Amino acid sequence: MRDPYEVLGIDRKAGPSDIKSAYRRLAKKLHPDANKNDPKAATRFAELNAAHELLGDEDKRKAFDRGEIDAEGKPRFQGFGKGFGGGRAGAGGGFGPDVNFESFHFGPEGFTRSTRRGRGGGAGPAGGSFGGFEDILKEAFGAAARGRQGAGASFEQEDFGIGADVHAALTITLPEAAKGVTERLRLPTGKDVDVKIPAGVTEGQQVRLRGQGMAGQAGAGDVLITISIAPHPVFKLEGADVRLDLPITLYEAALGAKVRVPTLDKPVEVTIPPWTSSGRTFRLKGKGFPVKGHHGDLLATVRIVLPNKSDQDLEALMKKWQAEKSYDPRQDM
Repeated sequence: MRDPYEVLGIDRKAGPSDIKSAYRRLAKKLHPDANKNDPKAATRFAELNAAHELLGDEDKRKAFDRGEIDAEGKPRFQGFGKGFGGGRAGAGGGFGPDVNFESFHFGPEGFTRSTRRGRGGGAGPAGGSFGGFEDILKEAFGAAARGRQGAGASFEQEDFGIGADVHAALTITLPEAAKGVTERLRLPTGKDVDVKIPAGVTEGQQVRLRGQGMAGQAGAGDVLITISIAPHPVFKLEGADVRLDLPITLYEAALGAKVRVPTLDKPVEVTIPPWTSSGRTFRLKGKGFPVKGHHGDLLATVRIVLPNKSDQDLEALMKKWQAEKSYDPRQDM
């Protein structure tokens, strides 16, 4: 993934409000619903959400700026600590003056270790001993190594077991979550898989791909994909209901009109009766989010919007109303 600052188009000294403003501006521009003919729109939108998630979190942002995590939020390699050669190196970059040299081998008696002390000067890891190497092998192979008579080593099948599960994340849009979608995803292993997301999937829900994980001698593990739903520029999910603000003109509010209202599926026409005040909410049954075999509702709240530029005729009319037909909408407050 690209540098999150580059994705959001902001300076590294940008404040939280700058990050939020940049995200909102780009979300409207890059949202897949606004770029239906662009096959890469969903990828760019997912990248935008990932950048906002990282930089919008103060702790994650600081960790990224310090180089502790990468643009995907994964830890960067910081070198070996004291538990693995973390002591001070001797002169010339070799071992210090008192070093434990340890050797390991498999033989007739199984796994054995021998230790000797020596002076520094040889090439190798800086300082310290390699204590706990058996634990590293046990963790790598699943159980203690078993030696056999003769040279070399062998491991019984149960030592390897079933391969490990692979975890991944996928961000989809709210309409995709409502209708279901098939997305192609590249796993951390480098493998590309087609992921079928069922209709009605929710934030944080996991989709399991059985047998698609890391291979093992007794079979492959699974892929566990955690689903995130990207914020939508128009819709807001509340349980199974979907809310939106519906802008209408002053004359539509006064005279009534039929207006086009977007839904998670396709737009529908809604009748606005005359003398509709701003804040009135219209309920569209069954046009919300699918949950357990049924759909919630779409709740469209009217917002009266004046023209972008001043209009002398409208101003004259309003002054006449104010003088001749004034009223107080706040009298009951």
